[in-house]
Amino acid sequence: MSGTESTGIPTASRAEYCVVACAEAWRGAGEILASPMGTVPVIGARLARLTFSPELLLTDGEALLMGDTPAVGARPGSIEGWLPFRQHLTLTATGRRHVMMGASQIDRHGNQNISCIGDWARPTRQLLGVRGAPVNTLNNPTSYWVPKHSARVFVEHVDMVSGVGYDRAEAAGPSATRYHRIPEVVSNLGVFDFETPDRTMRLRSLHPGVSLEGVIGATGFALTVPDEVPFTREPTEAELRLIREVIDPKGLREREVPA
Repeated sequence: MSGTESTGIPTASRAEYCVVACAEAWRGAGEILASPMGTVPVIGARLARLTFSPELLLTDGEALLMGDTPAVGARPGSIEGWLPFRQHLTLTATGRRHVMMGASQIDRHGNQNISCIGDWARPTRQLLGVRGAPVNTLNNPTSYWVPKHSARVFVEHVDMVSGVGYDRAEAAGPSATRYHRIPEVVSNLGVFDFETPDRTMRLRSLHPGVSLEGVIGATGFALTVPDEVPFTREPTEAELRLIREVIDPKGLREREVPA
């Protein structure tokens, strides 16, 4: 867990850096639906709403729009709307949503796989299935969260495309590229984006305590690495208080990203 420096300022844990990195995906997003998947992204979305993106819409994970921002696992104190599945799909199809999905595999172009491992005709492992990944990636911003960064996840080519990457969207033409955008990929090692001329994955920041060599060794393809790689933004004291006391007092983030 987190410690305290001699100055009295709380020291952020790796999990808390990941929370802040996920929250940044929704900075300045306006009144859109945030759909985080995973403990750390859920905390990140709630942190964003309580700080720099107060207009974000959040659900209880089912069909209710929350009027307040309760702790993870707690019931909302107020409800501001009902969001049944058909209306949720309408938001997705019209681009008024930013989802942060998981990825069993992701490649250098941002293609994501949550369906199966191995040959599609005879996979060695069956996963969730394609689910809504194609619609998400072609209609609204889609970011990704990977709690265990490894070369088994960050692969040269995904075994099956669930979420559409930049190369496949480009090949499909304007109907696919019009709303396609992958703002960021956050892992337990760093933050990545696709802000390169050929839209391949770039290392944007390292979490403190992570080496560049460690990230490169845990990635199964050639990353674009800038000459100078900054560290991920440190949580403010106010943000740490919100994370620890308001949003996640049970410390669930530390289970997903152990120290």
